[in-house]
Amino acid sequence: MASQRKPVIVRKFSRDWCVGYAGASFGQEAPELELLDLTGKVLRIAWDQVKWVCYVRDFSPSSTTFDQTNPERLLHKRFSIRPRTAGLWLRMTLTDGEELEGLAANDRSLVEGAGLLLTPPDTRSNTQRIYVPRQAIQTLEVVSLIGAAGRKRTGAARPAADQPDLFPRETDTA
Repeated sequence: MASQRKPVIVRKFSRDWCVGYAGASFGQEAPELELLDLTGKVLRIAWDQVKWVCYVRDFSPSSTTFDQTNPERLLHKRFSIRPRTAGLWLRMTLTDGEELEGLAANDRSLVEGAGLLLTPPDTRSNTQRIYVPRQAIQTLEVVSLIGAAGRKRTGAARPAADQPDLFPRETDTA
């Protein structure tokens, strides 16, 4: 059974960050993000302070790879090659000037909702998904549509023409 709360690292525009558990579908229409920190206290963070919310695999400080300056372990913020996973390849500039790329689902969540849920460029890192609130996005650019399923090629849709005969059949004149 899936957990009701997911481990997240919330990065703020003030460069500090919070670690805790957010609801599986946190109230995006709510004026603030509700986070249960590791000590059991409920933190409320206004969406205009949130730069991004990273859904992570783990955030234990006892881990040897835990970094105090980059707890998300988000090393690659841009794709080095064209992604292979289906979706919309997005490039955005956040309000603090930082650039971020990711893959988003090609659905209504792009135009509706309070933010975008992205798959980061490096899926092997600690960060599995990134949620970026709309007020944190300054510019948004669609780089490419990857894996447009269901589209048929025009050449394959044409019926094959009858093949002409090399030697025409002779008609009986008798």
